[in-house]
Amino acid sequence: MTEPSEPQDLNAGDLRDRAVRAALGQAPFDILLTGGQLVNVATSEIHAADIGIVGALVASVHAPGSRSDAAQVIDCTGRFIAPGLIDTHMHIESSMVTPRRYAETVVPQGTTTVVWDPHEVGNVAGLDGVRWACEASSGLDLRVLVLAPSCVPSAPGIERAGAEFNPPEMREMLAWPQIHGVAEVMDMRGVLNRSPKMTGIVGAGLASGKLVCGHARGLKGAEVQAFAAAGIGSDHEITAAEDFMDKLRAGFTIELRGSHDYVLPGVVAALNDLPHLPQTLTVCTDDVFPDDLDRVGGMADVLRRLVGHGMTPVDALRAATLNAAMRIGRADLGMVAPGRRADIAVFADLDDFLAGLVLASGRIVARNGICLNPTHAPAATPFTDTMKLQPLDAADFEILTSGPTARVNTVSKPRFTEWGNAELPVRDGKVQVPADMLRMAVIHRHGKADPRPVVGLLQEWGNWSGAIATTIAHDSHNLNVFGSDPADMAVAANALIGCGGGMAVAKDGKLLALLELPVCGLLSDRPTDEVGRALDHLREAAATVADWLPPLRSFKALVGASLACNPGPHVTDIGICDGATGEIRQTVAD
Repeated sequence: MTEPSEPQDLNAGDLRDRAVRAALGQAPFDILLTGGQLVNVATSEIHAADIGIVGALVASVHAPGSRSDAAQVIDCTGRFIAPGLIDTHMHIESSMVTPRRYAETVVPQGTTTVVWDPHEVGNVAGLDGVRWACEASSGLDLRVLVLAPSCVPSAPGIERAGAEFNPPEMREMLAWPQIHGVAEVMDMRGVLNRSPKMTGIVGAGLASGKLVCGHARGLKGAEVQAFAAAGIGSDHEITAAEDFMDKLRAGFTIELRGSHDYVLPGVVAALNDLPHLPQTLTVCTDDVFPDDLDRVGGMADVLRRLVGHGMTPVDALRAATLNAAMRIGRADLGMVAPGRRADIAVFADLDDFLAGLVLASGRIVARNGICLNPTHAPAATPFTDTMKLQPLDAADFEILTSGPTARVNTVSKPRFTEWGNAELPVRDGKVQVPADMLRMAVIHRHGKADPRPVVGLLQEWGNWSGAIATTIAHDSHNLNVFGSDPADMAVAANALIGCGGGMAVAKDGKLLALLELPVCGLLSDRPTDEVGRALDHLREAAATVADWLPPLRSFKALVGASLACNPGPHVTDIGICDGATGEIRQTVAD
């Protein structure tokens, strides 16, 4: 793999020479931004300034109106000039589009750099998938810093994915110049128990000198201290203000994510009680579905909500720019200042954060929400044959046992799951599932293990009258099917087996909606707005199937129901497994 390159090397002597001469007034600028208010994230000031740019470099930040010599002068009167936004933790796969389509969407919103954990692609396609992530991220107006997935699968021993990454695979990926560090370490149990696998993976990251990122959901007290002591430097799994402060105090860089809005008010209140903004606070999106990404935005939407919850605009921007640049080790990013790379977003205001102009490495790449340089489609799209399954029928979704009754293990609650149990009648060898329980089937789809469905029972998931199937199923991305009727479950599952993956809704024996995601069963190369409209249609169909809280608007509990690394029981392709303890139970208790 070749060395990644920026559009222009900032250390090239001729560029620095030109910038120095331009700053001294001995040569013109290439671009001059005039009349704007600079958001100075170094001093937390907002002040009038003009910005002179030479090539990819900011050459001068100077008094308004003092210079006019430039090949191109852009009037920014009444607007706010800020550094390009840096998303410190995200998964392009959550937006269900390929990197080029993602870039076309977020660059016009003011995001110029993202740190991508291609964990989902890695779970499906292994090292080849990560190589593709690096290649597909090159040549874009969006700077994509790719991390090496650390937990494939996320919970070894209690789930099976399409690949398995051990220390040798991690060392290989870290040797690639496109890889910027170890992606979120999700096997918390392995880290704390000092398993050889996780000790080796984290150790490889530390030896490389690159980032080592974390996932510390549910850890408290001594466990938080131990996770940090293992060498892990960040966390985005913030569940409450107290959790946020504990992790800040433990020295973690916090990647405050917008995907869990209910956490933000308490976090902002805690920040406002501090004497100053921590340098270790950054901002990320983590997961954004395509309709939300297109309609309300990614990082700009997170900033909008943070400010709405009471954070100052300058603090929000500083966390999303300068603090982020320090975390990722990019001294050339994060500020609009001489000698820095000219990644700039010009916002109409600091409430809605609507970008009217975006520059990346000194090039104008977006105006008024429009991407100016769409990337051509690749000659071929890889990984479109990842559904290694034969068609299923209704009988595959029954829970079989003998005797007149069965004692069953259940999973209670959609998010912070708990163990439950029940005594259910058995008729003709089939467990009779009551209306207040939901079937969840997980089918290994990668061709590496037994493909027979594991059928679990969920409680407190509302009333269902149909089925929803998805191959977006964190993190092993097997085929997950939720439903009340085995026949509808088969219809939804077979639709995805036939199209290569995605999401499907069925009811009364008919397919109501299908979102086709043929790349790894996770992504489409269609434009983001098209994929978003297809997801909207799927949501409408899902609303006729499930009377479910939290609302299906987010789908987060649905696609995360098999996230086995998290504490509490989760249905996987092995059984009902607890990520905190490693315990595995079958649906029918012994």
